[in-house]
Amino acid sequence: LILGNHSTAYCTLAKKNQEQCLNPDLTPPTLVLCLKCKLTSHIAILGKMICTIHGGHSLAGNCVCLARLALFGFVLQTLQMDVNKLNITLLRIFRQGVAAALGLLPQQVHINRLIGKKNCVELFISPVSSKGVSDTIPSKEVLRSLNINILRQGLTQFGITEISPEKNVLQGKHESDKLWSKEGFYAVIIFLSIFVVIVTCLMVLYRVKEKIQFSVRQDKNKKQEIHLSSAPLQKTPYEYKTANRMVQSEQTHKVLNVVVDPHGQCTTEIKPPLSANPSPFKMKPVGLQERRGSNVSLTLDMSSLGCVEPLIAVPTPREKVAMEYLQSASRMLTKEQLKDIVASSHLLQTEFMEIPMNFVNPKEIDIPSHGTKNRYKTILPNPVSRVYLKPRNPVDALSTYINANYIRGYAGKEKAFIATQGPMINTVNDFWLMVWQEDSPVIVMITKLKEKNEKCVLYWPEKRGIYGKVEVLVDNVKECENYTIRNLTLKQGNLSRNVKHYWYTSWPDHKTPVSAQPLLQLMLDVEEDKKASTDRGPIIVHCSAGIGRTGCFIATAIGCHQLREEGAVDALSIVCQLRLDRGGMVQTSEQYEFVHHALNLYESRLSAEAIQ
Repeated sequence: LILGNHSTAYCTLAKKNQEQCLNPDLTPPTLVLCLKCKLTSHIAILGKMICTIHGGHSLAGNCVCLARLALFGFVLQTLQMDVNKLNITLLRIFRQGVAAALGLLPQQVHINRLIGKKNCVELFISPVSSKGVSDTIPSKEVLRSLNINILRQGLTQFGITEISPEKNVLQGKHESDKLWSKEGFYAVIIFLSIFVVIVTCLMVLYRVKEKIQFSVRQDKNKKQEIHLSSAPLQKTPYEYKTANRMVQSEQTHKVLNVVVDPHGQCTTEIKPPLSANPSPFKMKPVGLQERRGSNVSLTLDMSSLGCVEPLIAVPTPREKVAMEYLQSASRMLTKEQLKDIVASSHLLQTEFMEIPMNFVNPKEIDIPSHGTKNRYKTILPNPVSRVYLKPRNPVDALSTYINANYIRGYAGKEKAFIATQGPMINTVNDFWLMVWQEDSPVIVMITKLKEKNEKCVLYWPEKRGIYGKVEVLVDNVKECENYTIRNLTLKQGNLSRNVKHYWYTSWPDHKTPVSAQPLLQLMLDVEEDKKASTDRGPIIVHCSAGIGRTGCFIATAIGCHQLREEGAVDALSIVCQLRLDRGGMVQTSEQYEFVHHALNLYESRLSAEAIQ
């Protein structure tokens, strides 16, 4: 084995003592076998081989380059003794013990190297003749002939713990030149096959994409024809006579052909019918390219259809059932029933799961780019109850949009509340415009500015701020135990209005409050302010999305009003009414339970006041 970069080089045998045993092309160190001491040497100094075992005698004529040996069988013997402490005497004893265990001469046992990391000795066995080393014995054959008992008894001082074969590391030129194995060849073939398949798939996908894009461009460039058949322009006298008959003869109608091009220009032409009995819906004869969908024109015979009503989106059966449930679901609870159902959380959860969410499909809102004003893509305002802003430029549909809905109050009172999302950086001006436009006396905010993620921006000033056309002044701030009250003055031109801002911060993240008392007190304070301004607009309530905590507050307020007026409450009907006005109100079953807890607490307070 040549250590270094010349693994395929050969060392020539010295025929005479004057010849050197080292090929000048070789780079030392070179591993050779000393025929004199039957041990290996790794050192070559100045082109002369010096044995490192026997005190540095010359190896010329007494060595053979192990590169000539092929498929040498190495055996590893792990010792308890530190191999770094083995000297020449101990190595001879070790070799003799191994030879005795194998039944061979010591000259046939060769110690290759000492491995310090594994604390083992690497050796190999080979027959020796007078001409040098000829054949080798594989490691498996060596292990089969090895007598373990003799080995351990003869070398007890070394403490042999393990004997294992070592992979062939001595290979000649022929083996080293053999770079390709059968397994390697198969691996390369499989890799190339997979690579070709992947490249082919990518090319096919690219071509399909190009064809689709080309087809789309062709469709845009071609004219689209719409053929509408109208009633006859003038009736003949015969037609006037037959018009009132019960059985009328066949009439010949002229077809009005309207051709519309992509630029909005149209031309009309009157064509005779193709048959005496035309069908109301007829496809114009088209070629192969048109049948593939690139340029299809439709001919409609409108005269036989009579009066055609405008197309209206028909709700699906599931949507009909959901709408009927929201409009009719009800379960009135007396005081005693309210207490009982609060203790049965599983009944409330089951009831909540049956209530349709009534979320809005984005296609129902026909306002371009309205998504830029939505905090969450799936939480959209119901179109029927949506708040429309009235900016100075009403032509821009987006300027009229805000993610907010009017909410009915107790007994179906219109516009008792406005539920909206937490203002965003680009909707703060819209929010204050809505407050001014609706003349709202109270704003209730039930969220922190940030709860892991941003929930709402700081939309009010510290002292004074101008938001679009509305100027906002902070008159004073009052810190309560669970919420903060700000008295604001809004100005627009020469007009000014007072608005009270409640900021409730005690609602925990992704949970419901442990006690309903703080929210109940907030609701009562808001109702007092509303009573003081009965002639003004709705109360604006918002959290982050404007459906979860907002729904809890409004449902509690309506339910408390119902308890005062009727002595009973229908929380199921209240939540259904809220979801008709804004989808997803009272978002989770935990919030639904919390509403019942708040109503039960308020009923207990009413009962205590009645007793007093």
